[in-house]
Amino acid sequence: MGKTPILTFTKKGVFCPAGGFYIDPWRPVDRALITHGHADHARGGMGRYLATKAAAPVMRHRLGDIALETISYGERRQIGDAKVSFHPAGHVPGSAQIRIEVGGEVWVVSGDYKVVDDGVSEPFEPVRCHTFISECTFGLPVFKWDAPSSVAADMNSWWAANAASGRFSICGAYALGKAQRILASLDPSIGPILTHGAIENTNEVLRAQGIRLPASIRVTPDLKPANYPGAFVLAVPSAMASAWAGKFRPTSTAFASGWMALRGVRRRRSADRGFVLSDHADWDGLNMAIKATGAERVFVTHGYTSAFRRWLEDQGYDAGIVETEFGADSEDDL
Repeated sequence: MGKTPILTFTKKGVFCPAGGFYIDPWRPVDRALITHGHADHARGGMGRYLATKAAAPVMRHRLGDIALETISYGERRQIGDAKVSFHPAGHVPGSAQIRIEVGGEVWVVSGDYKVVDDGVSEPFEPVRCHTFISECTFGLPVFKWDAPSSVAADMNSWWAANAASGRFSICGAYALGKAQRILASLDPSIGPILTHGAIENTNEVLRAQGIRLPASIRVTPDLKPANYPGAFVLAVPSAMASAWAGKFRPTSTAFASGWMALRGVRRRRSADRGFVLSDHADWDGLNMAIKATGAERVFVTHGYTSAFRRWLEDQGYDAGIVETEFGADSEDDL
């Protein structure tokens, strides 16, 4: 009989038999190791949680009074017969890849990641391993991101033109990660920056742990838009077509997402602009990260899994697909 794999794939999530823990489980379990604070990876109902110190404040903000233990990047922890450590994934503040070693064999679960430094998250660090579990949200050659500085310049030019014409600039972005990345790239000299309450709540949590962000103003029911002419308004995607956004007139609208690379998605969103900005790795980033691990076996999850697996097999990897419930948030959250 062959030995038990370091990780197995179950109905509750990715499980480590040697350590008795799950990684980012989507069903309640006793012990959960969490890669980052997004809702599809950090869910409620777990008996015990382990996450990075930088991810903990947002997790507590979202999940309440949970039994949460923290770990520093690079710190080795023995759990049962498994040695685990967390390493920067570059996805959002506090995000991590999780390294598991049992009997000298190493597997790494990437969670979500990007290889480009966004100036807010801890930069991605490749981790050598025998088996790598990689997301492939944007695992097609069509997905290639422009330099972040280029996207920032484009966004600020759009905002400045709108402000000069007396319009508000409303941009939809996920409350954790994307919103702060945009906020950090804006030029406050153009005008005031207003934020949806869900985004400002997250901003406050991250500022409290030392992440520097430009000043922003929470949009409250009594806020008068006329007092903030030409403002940049950062909104969660669900608010873009709501009465909340309707109070800002006249307006130019935009979404910031990797999916904006697809013209069909831009049309469906009916926004004036689509900024191609993602907190996930593009085609080149995925390939770069996988190569840097030195892994011989790669499992891919949530995204263009079939096409990306075939590509990896053509490159000589032993590749497979893991079915998960990750990526359950809307396409605008990417």
